[in-house]
Amino acid sequence: MRRFGERHSYPSGAAIYTIGRAGPGLMVVLSGSIEVTYADKTGQRTAIVTHEAGHFLGELAQLAGRPSLADASAKGPVEVLIIPPDRLRALFVGEAELGERIMRALILRRVGILETGSGGPIIVGRADNGDVLRLQVFLRRNGQPHQLLNPETDAQAKTLIERFHVDPGQLPVVLCPGGQLLRNPGEDELARCVGLVGPIDPNRVYDVVIVGAGPAGLATAVYAASEGLSALVLDCRAFGGQAGASARIENYLGFPTGITGMALMARAYNQAQKFGAEMAIPDQADGLIAPTDISGRFVVKLASNEHVTARSIVIASGARYRQLPVANLHEFEGSSVHYWASQFEAKLCSGQDIALVGGGNSAGQAAVFLASQGAKVSMLIRGSGLADSMSSYLVNRIAGLGNIQLIPGAQVSALEGSNGALEAVRWRLSATGQEVRKPMHHLFLFIGAQPNTDWLAGSGIALDPKGFVLTGEDAGHGGHVLETSRPGVFAIGDVRAKSIKRVAAAVGEGAQVVAALHGYLSSRAGEPTAAAMVSSPSAQVRSR
Repeated sequence: MRRFGERHSYPSGAAIYTIGRAGPGLMVVLSGSIEVTYADKTGQRTAIVTHEAGHFLGELAQLAGRPSLADASAKGPVEVLIIPPDRLRALFVGEAELGERIMRALILRRVGILETGSGGPIIVGRADNGDVLRLQVFLRRNGQPHQLLNPETDAQAKTLIERFHVDPGQLPVVLCPGGQLLRNPGEDELARCVGLVGPIDPNRVYDVVIVGAGPAGLATAVYAASEGLSALVLDCRAFGGQAGASARIENYLGFPTGITGMALMARAYNQAQKFGAEMAIPDQADGLIAPTDISGRFVVKLASNEHVTARSIVIASGARYRQLPVANLHEFEGSSVHYWASQFEAKLCSGQDIALVGGGNSAGQAAVFLASQGAKVSMLIRGSGLADSMSSYLVNRIAGLGNIQLIPGAQVSALEGSNGALEAVRWRLSATGQEVRKPMHHLFLFIGAQPNTDWLAGSGIALDPKGFVLTGEDAGHGGHVLETSRPGVFAIGDVRAKSIKRVAAAVGEGAQVVAALHGYLSSRAGEPTAAAMVSSPSAQVRSR
């Protein structure tokens, strides 16, 4: 490992990592010892581990150069070998067996941090508050630890409220690891405060910018970065897309016992970073400007008023969840109306009567999962049965569960409740016109999605009548099957017209498009790509 790092010495008591600040990289302890700690809910310093000579210090934050989630200090004089993020990725390539062991440790250490909630932001607010739920879901889906303090029961919450002179009407508030206090922040503000995303270099030119971090986008990132292309991935919310919200995927190749969507997507997310793909999540694409000169450079405008430049673009922006045409639906979103079913939502409704709308595979997976967690599920579908829209294994499983009631020919007509808390759901039966009212506190919606292509307005990218991106011959030229009406811009996954809406198909297109990227980039005159600059093992180490 010595050829990838540099030696450095610290005196006794020196701060080596500080929560909320990006550290210099992964560290191998050559002599001395380093104590890793965090502050718990009471503010007391709690020890996590002490690293002795021969141990290495770090978790996934060090892979991407993100702020540390723990404090580390020298116990006596310490000498370490510092391996910065780019050199760490070079180690993974140059020493595959060792890299595998280190990568596994980094992931397991992050899992341990998530279980304790240490090192992340502190949310102060009631657990049933819609904004608290919104912030918790956002952090969970981005693999970020956090702690929740209830101002009515936690003395520490009351102390924070008094210290920062917070009015109860301003709750929830978030105390970031670096000490900043945010009052009911949006996801982007919170992400920047905890170091999930930072400023983008406006002078950097990427080989490819990938818009969307679902299965298709992450597959592109893995294959592009592993083949030497400089890649930046943008997503407006979290990695994983709709697949990341799936309670269990059982028909994906290689997982005979099934896997949760979040677990599968987290592996892909970490794998892409291992190969050097950069992540800007959440960072929303707000427009695409095609080249106007021979440079062939595209510009993606961001909602943050920043912009990013690239030689090629991959559109993998997927689709947005469809909403019910119910007037007051938005009042309950985030607290009582849900578009995915994870362990977090399952805990909220365990033992309760809930309504679930939808008849596709995603709806079936969610219904089975929620029923297994103790919920009593009223499954509302517009058709007469599930056979035409759902895989047979799910149909059979639903039929065998006593706490799932299938209600055919039903359509939600009204929601009742106040202050973001749902109290009852009404639905109308098409066969009789009868309206049914049932007391319920949670409603799950799996009614399909619409293409997320509004950001392409004015770009010249051809869309079909439903808003999906046209590619290949359908786009009006004989280019690659995944190329859009603009050469150098490709579309993959759910956002592409005529695509097969399956995780495996999206991953396959993500791999396939990288071959098309190489062909397009090699045909363009001008600066060489990152891949072209890597001509030898030593050059590979330098570039990475």
